[in-house]
Amino acid sequence: MTGHMPVSKARAAAIAVVLALPGAARAQSTPVAPSTPAAVVGLPLEGAPAEEFLRAARVVDRRRIGGGLTRPERLTLADGTRTLRAIWKTIDEHRMGLRQLEGGAEFDFRDSWRHEVAAYELDKLLGLGLVPPTVERRIDGRDGSLQIWVEGAMTEDERRKRGLAAPDVEAWNAQMHRVRLLHQITGNTTYRNPANVLADRAFRIYAVDSSRAFRIRTDLLEPKDLVRFSRATLEKLTALDRPALDARLGRWLEKGQIAGLLARRDRILA
Repeated sequence: MTGHMPVSKARAAAIAVVLALPGAARAQSTPVAPSTPAAVVGLPLEGAPAEEFLRAARVVDRRRIGGGLTRPERLTLADGTRTLRAIWKTIDEHRMGLRQLEGGAEFDFRDSWRHEVAAYELDKLLGLGLVPPTVERRIDGRDGSLQIWVEGAMTEDERRKRGLAAPDVEAWNAQMHRVRLLHQITGNTTYRNPANVLADRAFRIYAVDSSRAFRIRTDLLEPKDLVRFSRATLEKLTALDRPALDARLGRWLEKGQIAGLLARRDRILA
């Protein structure tokens, strides 16, 4: 399940508009920085500035969103200059052996906030530009992942139902090929869920919800999904090695998970 909840039908016509934060949701005793301008959609911050904001901004509002086992929260953060939203996850489950899931039995089941941070770091290594900025943070004594909210976004499921098509089909397809590559190399078992792919008003695509990624399995979930990707991506895939992955992902992934990632990379290159 994606942490970025679908926009309701009543708001479908205004899907590209960033909603102002309701006054009732603001902490009465804490001044709140000016909200993000309503014209901003997609990612209000990217790269190092977004990571710094997520690590340091104070929490001024929080509310539970969605259902299921992960129980994510949407936080409102302020740093004195801007007020932005983010999704907060603390799920951290690992069960050895076989576990029966809705899609069938799975060995070595994992569902963790750690994978959200690892997916973002891997995205940066590969230059895919799909995963919204995500950091590890401790809030109220709990460790978790904090990912910047994609404003004014619709899910891939919503886009299909509304019959919306990107004006640049080639650019759209190139992005979707990168999404499929990310899902296959991370072994994300929720790769078929169209709610985990978001698009903003400019039809930029974002891949969210990687909490069930990074399996230890070495095979690819759906090899036929890997149709094509750029030479630059191929070069970065080839350059991945154990020392680099240990350095960048070792804080959030176990050795077996990194070994599985490299094995899947080898299958992709083959």
